[in-house]
Order: sequence, then structure tokens, then C-alpha cells
Amino acid sequence: MTVTWTATTLELARPLHISRATMTGRVAVWVAVSAGDHIGHGEVVGSPRLGLDRAAIDTALRAIGDRIAGCADPGEIRALLPRLRAEFPLPVVAAVDSAVHDVLARLAGLPLAEYLDLPRWDAVPTAYTIGLMPLGEAVSTARRLTGAGFTVLKVKAGAPDPAEDIARVRAIRAAAPEAELLLDPNGAWDADTAVTVLDALAGARIAAVEQPVAAGDLRGLAAVARRIPIPVLADEDAATIADLDRLPAGLGGVNIKLAECGGIDAARTMLDRAQARGLAVLLGCQAASSLGIAPAVQLAGAARWVDLDGHLLLAHDPWTGLGGSDGILRRPAGPGLGVRRRRAAA
Repeated sequence: MTVTWTATTLELARPLHISRATMTGRVAVWVAVSAGDHIGHGEVVGSPRLGLDRAAIDTALRAIGDRIAGCADPGEIRALLPRLRAEFPLPVVAAVDSAVHDVLARLAGLPLAEYLDLPRWDAVPTAYTIGLMPLGEAVSTARRLTGAGFTVLKVKAGAPDPAEDIARVRAIRAAAPEAELLLDPNGAWDADTAVTVLDALAGARIAAVEQPVAAGDLRGLAAVARRIPIPVLADEDAATIADLDRLPAGLGGVNIKLAECGGIDAARTMLDRAQARGLAVLLGCQAASSLGIAPAVQLAGAARWVDLDGHLLLAHDPWTGLGGSDGILRRPAGPGLGVRRRRAAA
């Protein structure tokens, strides 16, 4: 078995501002695993927060390639994935995980969700992210998105002045009175600030707030959950399977990102453990192409919220097959992941 890969750059349609950074694009590496005439694909994107650049990705993929060179079939590689997750950067392993699952389902002639016997679904709403931006732009963006069909909006927060967050969220709520709003300050607040802001937004009907305090501040996370009626979701504090066991009681749910937990098998384990604890699940993502989003889409039928808009944020998506521009993701058709490369313009 061999692993090959190629790199490209994904540019965003417009800069995305969040509390800790501004993003305009990302390096992406497409991973391929071949089994006879069948090829499975996966994608890993660079992440400054996770310390993952092109050089680190290449180094990990070369080492993983050496480890799986003796595998006779994709099933052997799948069995090796837990050990790879313990040794290599999880986003890189997640891309290999995607390619392995893709090729296994293709060999079986089945869509991946059917191959894995995942909950059946045909169409599901996805959230769309509204970054930190001036109030007027936020209002026009909310109107544009709801006009296009989006019923769930993720609103970024964590401006230097919390009053700006309060005004922006209230304005978005007025512009999108029927939309479900998810609030995400990316850990920018302390517990007292979080409670103050969320109390001020009591009339804005926030469905849930993600990671209101800095990652690692589990005491603060628990304090916010105790003091507000809005469900509090752990995001950066719930990146991996092991993280779930450290979470405090009283949370409303977790954000599961395949790139951060190591792929489909790890995400399924997290889903099972979260649901056993009574935690709602939000499926999240990074800015990525449809190839990078497709593995998480397979799990959409098991989640309370779906926030898989990474491909919709791009200026040009090199892959297709998921839809979503009208706020609705469709169950991919065809074997494997169900996505395919777009033809290059002539």
C-alpha cells in the first residue's frame, strides 16, 4: 500500500476575522491511498493554532507512508490508525483516515455512510459563519444568508469591547428573526465577561455558546455553564477522545471536529461517549474544500447541529458533491466519500 500527496492553496472568498486571528487562506494537502484500480482521498489543511505547516505535514506523511508500506490492504491500514493517532499530528492522520475509508467503501461499491452503517439522512441544515465585522456588514451578511436559505448562523464574538459583541448579535437577531443562532467567542472571555455578555443577550434567543473561556480553563467553563441557561459547548477543550473524560459536569454539549480528533473512527467514538453522557453534538470543521468536509458529512445524521461550511467559505472549491450554498447539505451520492474533483477551466 502506498500513500501519495500533493499540495495546493485554498483562498477564502473574504477574510474571516475571529477573536484570535484573521484568515485569508490555507495550505491544503490532498492525500491519496491506492488499492488496485481504486483510489481513496483525504485532505489536511495547515493550522497555525495547531502548529501545522506544509513542512510538518510532509514530514508526518513520509513517516506514515513508511509505517503502512507493508500493509497488504486498506483494512490493515485502518487497524493501524489508532497507533498512528498516538504518534503523529491528528489532522494528518485524519486525512489518511479519510482516504482509507474512502477506498474501502469504493472497493465495496457503497457510499461511505452505508458502508459504515451510519444513521441515514438525506438533507441537513448547516450553519454558516459570520465573522467579526462591522455591525452594518454583519446585518447585510445575515440578510444575504437567510435570503439564500440558511436557517442556522454561527456568530463569532470576542471583540476587544464586549459591547460590540452585544450590539452585533442583537442586530443579527433583528435581521434574521427566525434563524437559529450559535455564538462562538473562541475562548476570548473570562467567566465573568461571558456571563455578563450572555445575560445581556437573553432576549436574542441564542441556541448555544461554544467555548466561552480560554481552552484549559475547565473551572471557568463549568462556572459559565452553571450561571447561564444557554447550553455551553466545549470546543477547543473537547478536541480528542481523551478530552471528553476531563470535561466538567453541567455542559450542554461538545463540538467534534474530525481534523482535531483524528478522523472518522475517532469521531464515532466521541459521538458515542458524548451521547452516553447526555451531551449534544455539534459537528464542526476548518476552512477546507469539499474533500476535507466530506468525512464529517458522513456523520451528519447523528449530530444535533451541523457546522460544516468550510467549503462554502472558499473563493473556489476544487471539489464538489456536498451542496450547501442554499444552507442545506445533501447526502453525497456514489461510492466512497461521494465527492469528486472539479474539471479545470479550459
